Amino acid sequence: MPEETATTTADHKTGGKPLLSVTSLSVNYGAIRALKGADLDVCQGEIVAVIGANGAGKSTLMSAIMGDVPRAGGSISLEGAPLPKKSFQVVASGVSLSPEGRKVFAPLTVRENLEMGAFPLRHKSDVAEQMAKVYSLFPRLEERENQYAGTLSGGEQQMLAISRALMARPRVLLLDEPSLGLAPIIINEIFKELTEINRVMGMTMLIVEQNARKALLLSHRAYVLQTGEITMSGDSKELLRNPVIEAAYLGAGGNKVRGV
Repeated sequence: MPEETATTTADHKTGGKPLLSVTSLSVNYGAIRALKGADLDVCQGEIVAVIGANGAGKSTLMSAIMGDVPRAGGSISLEGAPLPKKSFQVVASGVSLSPEGRKVFAPLTVRENLEMGAFPLRHKSDVAEQMAKVYSLFPRLEERENQYAGTLSGGEQQMLAISRALMARPRVLLLDEPSLGLAPIIINEIFKELTEINRVMGMTMLIVEQNARKALLLSHRAYVLQTGEITMSGDSKELLRNPVIEAAYLGAGGNKVRGV
């Protein structure tokens, strides 16, 4: 099956108010303006991608949403309500992150990692139900549930990072560079599962991805981030055919960009 067919999402239409909204968001690192008034919206059930060159500020955007870096200006809201500024409160509010580099808890087992991700859930029955869901998505994790996370392969650790984020029952799942450091066959498997998570669970996603072609094939809409500013946005299929996007980000297999 051709790559584009294997990873393209179904046609998708959204309406109504955004679920996640970023408005005039600015982030500074000292004298460096990493984000300069960025605006983006993610509607219920969408997969939205952010693409851009190395240093554009993509991962800074994710960190700001999660409360890992302070905002210099602007606002972030979830269904119209201001999103808290501390990470644990953001997760409890309904936004979870699968971070760049996976960052699994290496000395803990797969099961223990998943239980760590479920901290907002109050009842053991809810934890068990959510764990059954992620095991159905990634059966390999159930096979290795008593294995230490640090001994897993890179692809298995990425599955664990995504599943750990899903354990909190998020309304919006953030994915920061899910293909980073993985072999092409594993990347295809991960992106196929992301499509299934969106289709079957109706999970809303915001993804930052170094492989621009993969990101555009996966997503419904996309934003282009350039030196801290959103310079273009639109339907992902249309952006794939845009000659400016093709020249800047889709050459050499669409793998020219790296996350920040």
